[in-house]
Amino acid sequence: MTKWVYTFGDGKAEGRADMKNLLGGKGANLAEMSNLGLPVPPGFTITTEVCAYHTAHEGGYPDGLETQVRAALDEVGRLTGKSFGDRSNPLLVSVRSGARASMPGMMDTVLNLGLNDETVLAVAEASGDERFAYDSYRRFITMYSDVVLEVPHAEFEDALEDYKSRKGMELDTELTAQDWKTLIGTYKRIVEEALGRPFPQDPHDQLWGAIKAVFGSWMSARAIKYRELNEIPESWGTAVNVQAMVFGNMGDTSATGVAFTRNPSTGAHELYGEFLVNAQGEDVVAGIRTPQDITEAARKAAGSNRPSMEMEMPEAYRELVRISDLLERHYRDMQDMEFTVERGKLWMLQTRSGKRTASAALRIAAELAQDGLIDRDEAVMRIEPRSLDQLLHPTIDPGAPRQVIASGLPASPGAACGAIVFTSDEAEAAKKAGRKVMLVRVETSPEDIHGMHAAEGILTTRGGMTSHAAVVARGMGKPCVSGAGSIRVDQQARTLTASGRTLKEGDVITIDGSTGEVILGEVKMREPDLSGEFATLMEWAGEAARLKVRANAETPLDARTARGFGAAGIGLCRTEHMFFDAQRIVAVREMILAHDEAGRRAALAKLLPMQRADFAEIFDIMKGLPVTIRLLDPPLHEFLPQTDEDIAEVAQGLGVEPDALRRRAAELHEFNPMLGFRGVRLAVAYPEIAEMQARAIFEAAVEAGRKTGQPVTPEIMVPLVMGRPELDLVKARIDAVAAEVARESGVTVEYQVGTMIELPRAALRAGEIAQSAEFFSFGTNDLTQTALGISRDDAGSFLGTYTQKGLLPADPFVTIDREGVGELVKLAAERGRATRSDIKLGICGEHGGDPASVAFCEEVGLDYVSCSPYRVPIARLAAAQAAIKSRKGQGA
Repeated sequence: MTKWVYTFGDGKAEGRADMKNLLGGKGANLAEMSNLGLPVPPGFTITTEVCAYHTAHEGGYPDGLETQVRAALDEVGRLTGKSFGDRSNPLLVSVRSGARASMPGMMDTVLNLGLNDETVLAVAEASGDERFAYDSYRRFITMYSDVVLEVPHAEFEDALEDYKSRKGMELDTELTAQDWKTLIGTYKRIVEEALGRPFPQDPHDQLWGAIKAVFGSWMSARAIKYRELNEIPESWGTAVNVQAMVFGNMGDTSATGVAFTRNPSTGAHELYGEFLVNAQGEDVVAGIRTPQDITEAARKAAGSNRPSMEMEMPEAYRELVRISDLLERHYRDMQDMEFTVERGKLWMLQTRSGKRTASAALRIAAELAQDGLIDRDEAVMRIEPRSLDQLLHPTIDPGAPRQVIASGLPASPGAACGAIVFTSDEAEAAKKAGRKVMLVRVETSPEDIHGMHAAEGILTTRGGMTSHAAVVARGMGKPCVSGAGSIRVDQQARTLTASGRTLKEGDVITIDGSTGEVILGEVKMREPDLSGEFATLMEWAGEAARLKVRANAETPLDARTARGFGAAGIGLCRTEHMFFDAQRIVAVREMILAHDEAGRRAALAKLLPMQRADFAEIFDIMKGLPVTIRLLDPPLHEFLPQTDEDIAEVAQGLGVEPDALRRRAAELHEFNPMLGFRGVRLAVAYPEIAEMQARAIFEAAVEAGRKTGQPVTPEIMVPLVMGRPELDLVKARIDAVAAEVARESGVTVEYQVGTMIELPRAALRAGEIAQSAEFFSFGTNDLTQTALGISRDDAGSFLGTYTQKGLLPADPFVTIDREGVGELVKLAAERGRATRSDIKLGICGEHGGDPASVAFCEEVGLDYVSCSPYRVPIARLAAAQAAIKSRKGQGA
């Protein structure tokens, strides 16, 4: 019979850490901690295979599951000396989810399960604390009703707040056992009125209801959205963990908390976290009460007057320090731990690799490697390439004036500014409309996942450093300030009030997630300082990688940025971007309006010194590194004015009649310009354009070579060819210009001529084209459009539907379509190499900065990828990881 249930506890377990696929991350780590002899409340895990069965069979369960669950409950009862459902000595359990990938807050949890009107009496008698028993019972009713019975949590909160208001109470801790008894009666009436049936009293019915709810939460809207954002397959499913309850709400010698073995924001090697005395786990992560610091150093740094765990519970604290060190060394990674102290005894409820900021990840990986716990390759593999985005964008300029209106906790580093919105739906709508917004909430919940993703940053008035907002924001790389208690949010009026000032929806604020400051208006930012561990990991990545990473750059700033990020050259310099300068566009338009070749050459002569200066500066910056310059590519109509007002203004500046300009624009108009008069077709029709650009390149190479003392070897790229004849025609002109410049200057410039492979026909004819082309650069943006028959500008209306329905594995403009576009790239590479064994191969589309596409390029054996300057570090790390995987035989 298939084994569906795995038990753990009392220093042994049926599972192990390497069984995450079957037991989920939480179940596997609970088993591992049990095997390590750590204090783990006994329990059992129902496997992810049951989740898959449950989903496929419309809520059904496989044969034998119920029998195995009963046997596991009996074993937990034996270890605890209690019995599930027993009226006099009841075993109470928690029911939690646990997917193989960490999904904090995305799925459901139920605590204190097994309580009913009879067992609550036994718990009160056994604990000697009637208030604790009824507090636990009311928590169970609230949580179970919300998660399992789908009676909204707000109804119970409203009843509680109304009761406290009538009694003149502010804190939950002021309520007595009798108060909780009264409220429990109210809660049960709420359930019966909502459902038409009483709250379930049978513990076994409660358990199976909770199991069903946890499995069902795998397909909740918030879980689906989280999986979509984090590329977690639906097929993985979740496990269910059923575990004996330990109670942090049994008075002042009990507590609950969350701790990290290192600081998840900075990576500093220090125990970091929060705890609450006389509380249960959801109180910490929900941000309902402001938690206390674990260490005395953290308390002092925060300026808190509430005692730390180190001072208030010294024995439990020392045990936590011992266990945290043991777990980090065992797992060889920073751990995120949940714990409960029940009457002075520490119990470990969970450990997992902790989510961290990109800067923390770099520091932790570097330090673990330097300490010998992992090697350099593993350190490189530990960093998620996309997470480097967090480090590559501006932070607040320390010298900039700032009007601080409030302060909270620095929950997730970085800075952001945006217009205030108060709901996640508004944030998402604003993002789609192209507006930058700041999501302001009293506290976030898992339902806010889409708004948090859409917002520039998150600000909450409640919650601690391990609240939902803090954890999710850090995982997303979003700046977050939490627990800004001095801010008052009025959701109905759509306002926030801070420091006597009321701001409305749409007003702009800035948050600094590194200091916790909330600042009025937009504040000046500064470029990031990439040194220390970033430089170390990039050096290690460079040693590991085979693929070179170049940058798409056509301005001096782009070139300098790319060099600063370690680019191995420029893989795409788009010359047309240089033409839109106010002075140059006039000459370009004169060229377009010219009636003959002589007129065009006269206009191009004005552009020549400008282009030469551009190229010379870029060659100078790149100092001998390869620079690939693409000849003019876009259709000419893009350089002409479109509106009547603009046409009149431009015509006056050029000294021509508006009608003449309008007629020329009409002549150049195309129904499908992406497949029209552009690329090599311009050079075929107007060879003087290619000649001017080639002369500018060669003269600039001579100038830069003399200035730097280093020879420049430009790579001239002809775009959009469909076969060798076009390339030969243009290459002949380029070669002729090179010879002219050599005679005039006395300097022979070494250069290469190649082409962009952007059309399926070019990929098919790559062997023939390689007879003339010395390099191929795959323009995967256009190759994706032409291969799939999809316009990138119009695909937004249906691509999302295609990916959601599994018709495409990902947006093909983000991650390369391996089966179609990838096959064309592979075929062209093979045919090109068959003709010219030393042909240089790269890609220069947006895919060059996508880690999955970089991995594909490693598989195919390309020589380089090229991407935007700010994605160079991401591509360098992805290239290193792809090479490491390839060496280890894992496949990319």
